[in-house]
Amino acid sequence: MSTTTQDHILAADRKAGMRQALLVACLLVVCAAALTITGFFDAARFAEGIPALAQLFSEMIPPDFSRWQHWLRPLLDTLAMSIAGTILAVILSLPLALLAAPNTTPFPALGYVARLLLSFLRSVPELILGIIFVAAVGFGALPGVLALALHSVGMVGKFYAEAIEHVDPRPLEAARAAGATRVQVITHAVLPQVLPQMADITIYRWEYHFRASTVLGIVGAGGIGFELIAALRLISYDQVAAILITILACVVVVDSLGAALRKRLK
Repeated sequence: MSTTTQDHILAADRKAGMRQALLVACLLVVCAAALTITGFFDAARFAEGIPALAQLFSEMIPPDFSRWQHWLRPLLDTLAMSIAGTILAVILSLPLALLAAPNTTPFPALGYVARLLLSFLRSVPELILGIIFVAAVGFGALPGVLALALHSVGMVGKFYAEAIEHVDPRPLEAARAAGATRVQVITHAVLPQVLPQMADITIYRWEYHFRASTVLGIVGAGGIGFELIAALRLISYDQVAAILITILACVVVVDSLGAALRKRLK
């Protein structure tokens, strides 16, 4: 290799390094600006808040588990909400993902509409959907299930569509060359390739749904979150601590189950 070529390579490496350093510097500036705007560097506020936080923790200890029997049904409702929301999300997400993926949509315009719908659904937070459905169908687990499912359609559908979009095109071409219909191409050439990824996405979303279900209970969607907000309103911080510990234990169990399921499906 000639000296001139080496100099060109070294110069290109230096330029690439400078561009990366500039990009990192810009990101750091943006992060620092965001922290400043949100008051993160306001030492006075932290100084005022630490004593209040210490007082709150002192009222939470020791946790009061005397009402643990009253939390069993709300916990079961929360688990049922997470499972039902995941099932509905998968049922609605798969056809939308097939329409949104460029390699499986029958018409590009239809694919654009499907992607737009998925973007809209994931842009609306579960809490907002929960409030809407509580107003529509009343208190209980049902509005929580609907809120979880609709929001997750946007996320799960997007991940499904990306997985479908990146499948190996050769099985699709072979199936079409053999005279397979569109449905046969999907069932025999597309889905077998993406089922492991879809299973991972679905299990991860179920784990997330259990955590989100506890938050939805705060707006009246049932579950253990309803008990949590009730304890907060009564200023029973020792029961709040007990409920939070219970939720944490259940989240750990659900995450462990999800990890075991993913391991079995690989």
